[in-house]
Amino acid sequence: MTPPAGPIAASPGADRSADPYLPQHGNGGYRVLHYELDLDYRVVSNRLAGRAIVTARAVQALSRFSLDLAGLRVQSVRVDERPARFEHRSGKLRIKPERPVGYGTTFKIDIRYGGKPSPVSGRWGDIGWDELTDGVLVASQPNGAPSWFPCNDRPDDKATYLVRLTAASPYTVLVTGDLVARRRGAGTTTWVYERNEPTSPYLMSVQIGRYELVDLAVGGVTQRAAVTPRVRGPFQHDFARHGQIMTVLARLFGPYPFREYVVVVTDDELDDPIEAQGMAVFGRNHVDGRRTHERLAVHELAHQWFGNSLTVADWRQIWLNEGFATYAEWLWSAASGGVPADVHATRWHAWAAAQPPAVTVADPGVDRMFDPLVYKRGALTLHALRARLGEPAFFALLRTWVAEHRHRTVTTAQFREHAARYSADSLDDLFTAWLDRPALPPLPHVL
Repeated sequence: MTPPAGPIAASPGADRSADPYLPQHGNGGYRVLHYELDLDYRVVSNRLAGRAIVTARAVQALSRFSLDLAGLRVQSVRVDERPARFEHRSGKLRIKPERPVGYGTTFKIDIRYGGKPSPVSGRWGDIGWDELTDGVLVASQPNGAPSWFPCNDRPDDKATYLVRLTAASPYTVLVTGDLVARRRGAGTTTWVYERNEPTSPYLMSVQIGRYELVDLAVGGVTQRAAVTPRVRGPFQHDFARHGQIMTVLARLFGPYPFREYVVVVTDDELDDPIEAQGMAVFGRNHVDGRRTHERLAVHELAHQWFGNSLTVADWRQIWLNEGFATYAEWLWSAASGGVPADVHATRWHAWAAAQPPAVTVADPGVDRMFDPLVYKRGALTLHALRARLGEPAFFALLRTWVAEHRHRTVTTAQFREHAARYSADSLDDLFTAWLDRPALPPLPHVL
C-alpha cells in the first residue's frame, strides 16, 4: 500500500461533475473507456473483496484526479503499473500518479479495495448495494454505483464492462451484461459477464439470490427471468404477455437495443421496481397472480430504450426517461385492448390540475426529480406532441430519436430540435408551455 504523505488537493473541477443536481458525484478531467471488476463476495458475512482496473482517457493534462467510492476501504492504487499516492474520504478517492497524465493519453488505474458494502444514504433513502434476506440487490439510480466499485459516477460517462464475481455455489449471480463464462470452484462459482454497450455506472447492477432461471418469452429477443420458487406460479401468469409487450414496444420505438432482457423478482418486498442495463428488478409484492402491476413491467422495459440506450446527459433531463416510460404504459394499454391513451391522458391531466403548479418538467430541481408530476406531465407532453403532429409523424419521430441516439446521452434541447424536423410549424409554444412553465396547459386530444 502506498498512502499519501499529506492531503491530496484535487485539481480545479477534478472531483466535481458538470451535473447541477449531483455535483459531488462524478469527476472531471477524464472519460472512462472500460471497467474490469474482479469481485469476491461472501453472502453470509457481507464481505466484498474487489479489484478494479479502470481504463480512461485524459481530456486535460492531469497531475491528480479522483473517482467515486463510498464506504469501502482502499488497500492500494497503481496508475499505469506504478504505485500512486491516494486519499480516500467522504466518498472520493483522490489519486496523485507518480507521473502526470498527458492530455489525450489513455491510462489505467488499478485499485484493490474491500469491506462490508452498504448503500449510499441520502435524500432518496438507501441507494446501491443492499443486503436482502438471503442475497443481494443493487439498484443504483441515481448515485449508488460507488457503493460497490470505484467509478466516475455521472450518467454521461458511459463505458464498457467486464465483471467477474465469485460467490457461494448455491447462489445465482446476475450482472447486467452477457454471461460469457461460469467456473465452479471448491464450494464457489465465478460468474463472468461482459457489457459491451456503453453503459452509465448507475445502470450496472448485481443480483445474488437462490434464483431459478426461466424463459420469459420464446422467440425474438432473448428474455429470461430469475425467480424464487414461491413466486414462480403467479409470475408465470403476471408476465405471460411479456413477449407481446416486447413486440409492441419494438414496433413503436424500434428494435430492442440489447442482446437480451432479464427480469429479476426478489424474495423480498420492494417499494418500486428499478431498471438496469438490460435488466429490471421487482419485489415479490409486484407479483400477485392478477397482473395488477403489468404496467410496471411495461414501464421498466421501456426504460431500455429511454434511459438506458438513450441516457440523460445530466439529471435535469430526467423527464426524457420517466415521461417516455410512463407514456409507454399508456401505449401498451391501448395496443392490448385496454384503456386508450387519450383516456389515460385525460385522467392524469385532471390529476395534475389538482396539484400545486410547483414543478417545471424540463428542470424540476434535485428535490423534485422523482416527483410524480415529472412522470405524468412528461407523458402528457408527448401526448400533446402526438396531437399536434399526427400519428405517422409522431411515431416516426420516436423511432428516429431512438435510432439516431442509440447508446448515447441526450438532452431536452436535442429532443426539441429533433421534433422540429417533423413539423412545418414551430413547436416552441408547445414545449415552452409543457416543459418550461409550471402552469398546466390545456390538454389537446388525439383524434
